[in-house]
Amino acid sequence: MKKPRTPHWKDKPDEHDYPAAANYLSLLMDPSLSSEISARFKDASISTYLAKDLLRASKLPLLSIDNFHVKKDLKKVKQGSLLSPVLLLRGNLQNDSPLVIADGYHRVCASYYLDENAGVPCRIVNA
Repeated sequence: MKKPRTPHWKDKPDEHDYPAAANYLSLLMDPSLSSEISARFKDASISTYLAKDLLRASKLPLLSIDNFHVKKDLKKVKQGSLLSPVLLLRGNLQNDSPLVIADGYHRVCASYYLDENAGVPCRIVNA
């Protein structure tokens, strides 16, 4: 889904998001595969999805607005700082594999609180 970017997002992920995604994914798969997938995020184009759809597809709960990291991201936006796009591993409906938010879960939740219909810029790759 393509939708205009909201003003509180950067054009590209922060460099430290890629190793963070690889580290998280290494809990779910072989570390060499997680590193390979993380490298593919760098070449993926930006797509935009609604915050509410990202949560539904990932089957993750909306974190509390009082969550430390969600509050921190909301504060950044209020101060005019830009958030880094999120990194996603596409789910698979046929085998009931949900979307994996490899990096940016707190940012998705913060965006939901700002506007659940807000477009969230993402880099998404297939497993």
